[in-house]
Amino acid sequence: MQPVLDLVGVSKTFTLHLQGGLSLPAVDDVSFAVHAGECVVLAGPSGAGKSSILKMIYGNYRCDAGRILLRHDGTTTDVARAAPRTMLRLRRTAIGYVSQFLRAVPRVAAIDVVAEAAAHQDDDLAQAEDAAACLLRRLNIAERLLKVPPATFSGGEQQRVNIARGFLPDMPVLLLDEPTASLDAANRAVVVDLIAEKKRQGTAIVAVVHDDDVRTTIADTVVDITPHARRAA
Repeated sequence: MQPVLDLVGVSKTFTLHLQGGLSLPAVDDVSFAVHAGECVVLAGPSGAGKSSILKMIYGNYRCDAGRILLRHDGTTTDVARAAPRTMLRLRRTAIGYVSQFLRAVPRVAAIDVVAEAAAHQDDDLAQAEDAAACLLRRLNIAERLLKVPPATFSGGEQQRVNIARGFLPDMPVLLLDEPTASLDAANRAVVVDLIAEKKRQGTAIVAVVHDDDVRTTIADTVVDITPHARRAA
């Protein structure tokens, strides 16, 4: 069976124009594949480029070399070369993303922030709101906060809204960037359960997780993107 996501020789270098054009290598010749129902966890020290890889898969960053092949609805798209309009469509239909920080329009209620992500796939807004409320409650967001803008929430509460927004849509690919970093033990356990459910549903997951216990629990494959580690392998 072909993988849902296939990275082949992906590299990225940042050019610091305000520093005289200084080149800063971020990702060097990384290759790995993710199949349906599999969770690949990226490993390596801070600054190795783990989050940059997620951003390249999502299309926020362009890679300088390599291919990022996404197989969806019977077609294969090279995200590394996809047009902006194509990437917008894939974000609505194929790629979910939980970033490290919640970015939402001010004064929009938490339930609407989450429901909007699912409404892209289903015109039934009321159904999306019901599903959003259910997931937020599962993530221990108090009922009184559902209609409150998350800008007023604590860091941990904001991250749980962020998680709900990424997990609610039924996407074939899900990218997770430190989803449990600011959570207590009870809410980490909820997220681990949600990841297990996504895997059973056939979602291909790429995650960056620094918590050793969480990594051990969710990972089917660990890919060390540190260049010397890949050479040794």
